[in-house]
Amino acid sequence: MLFEVLSASVLVMLVSLSGKLLTWRGVGALVERNMHFFVSFAAGVLLVIAWNLSQEIVEHAGSLSGGLPWIAIGAVVVLVAFRYIPQFHHHHDKGDHPHSRIDVNRVLTSDALHNVGDGAVIVVSFAASPLLGIASTVSIAVHEMLQEISEFFVYREAGLSVRTALILNFITSSTVLVGALGAYFLLERFEALEVPLLGLSVGSYLVIVFNDLIPHSISTSIESKHYARHVAYFAIGIVLMGSLITYLPHA
Repeated sequence: MLFEVLSASVLVMLVSLSGKLLTWRGVGALVERNMHFFVSFAAGVLLVIAWNLSQEIVEHAGSLSGGLPWIAIGAVVVLVAFRYIPQFHHHHDKGDHPHSRIDVNRVLTSDALHNVGDGAVIVVSFAASPLLGIASTVSIAVHEMLQEISEFFVYREAGLSVRTALILNFITSSTVLVGALGAYFLLERFEALEVPLLGLSVGSYLVIVFNDLIPHSISTSIESKHYARHVAYFAIGIVLMGSLITYLPHA
């Protein structure tokens, strides 16, 4: 089963990266011109992910109260700790937009935690049956593609170059291997970490959405007077990710 688990994990990593490359090569110029709006889109996508992970916490912990402390801890840790972690010092390529107040470190941490959980899901699914493992891998890959593309927009809006954004996205995608290998070799012990990991991930995403992305969208909408477009992109992100989770849930 180890070969199947590793193959599925690598596939998820490659799919998320290929999705970003195809997006950028196909409509890169269009995305650059509308980057502020795509941040609102990313906020919608990540908000739905946080909601979905909260439901998984209820399923694993038996009640929301069992996971709520971890959600709170995740939010507090991300809010407080990153005030003392140096920001990425990156330069702009010629013609790039100015820095925004979006904290890239928070996005990276949340994505890494989420991917560790996805790796564990892959292992548990293949342990149940090969067919269920394949179904879970396909589901995770599709969700991951949309999430990583959204986060790629956020990295670009924060001022990272295309190359740096792609590298960081790929590195965080690779943490799915941590979850997969950890769950494969230490399944019983790893299972005890599920609720804490989910809670920390949810708390992190909520901070990103409500402390970084939505305030950024509000400030740019006030400057540009494009309120309706920001709301529309936010709604599209919610509907698109919500539809995927509804019709293609994790097995």
